[in-house]
Amino acid sequence: MIMKRLDDHELVSLYTNGNEKAFEHLLMRHKEKMFRFIYLKVRDRDLAEDLFQETFVKIINTLKLGGYNEEGKFLPWAMRIAHNLVIDHFRRSSKMRMISESSSLKDDFNIFSVLANDSKNIEEQLVHDELEQQMVDLIEYLPKSQRDILKMRIFQDFSFKDIAEMEDISINTALGRMRYALINLRKLIEKHQLVTDI
Repeated sequence: MIMKRLDDHELVSLYTNGNEKAFEHLLMRHKEKMFRFIYLKVRDRDLAEDLFQETFVKIINTLKLGGYNEEGKFLPWAMRIAHNLVIDHFRRSSKMRMISESSSLKDDFNIFSVLANDSKNIEEQLVHDELEQQMVDLIEYLPKSQRDILKMRIFQDFSFKDIAEMEDISINTALGRMRYALINLRKLIEKHQLVTDI
């Protein structure tokens, strides 16, 4: 059996059944995209290396504990882990700021830019962080097809071409779902009366 021909789900299955080589193939297949994703967030090669290693340690531990259940969508799942570790790093270093997360149809659109993030005192920063977390929580209320695309585009920096391939849909369908996701998210923000600059 040639592992290069296996999809991610099959490799994960082999690895969780004790085949260490299967994970090596997963790592080789995705390491470039994942490292680039982390590096673009932190802009520091040594730090990116550390977070990359930390990401794969967490992935290994989660797989070994049977905590993976993403129906074959290994890369988006792994990217979420990397993203969360980047956020954790900024929180730990007390430099939590808005990480550039390009979104939607315009590259300069940042879904979190609706929250003013100029110089703040500690109290204001805590309020800002709380609002930001509430917005992230609201994303979970979107229909799954919209939610998945929103997360892949905003949090994982996937192009619409990549998203279309991973979801097995056309680029136009991916764009349409993203548009509806943003419309619905704005409605949720209004419904929950988040104080934003929208």
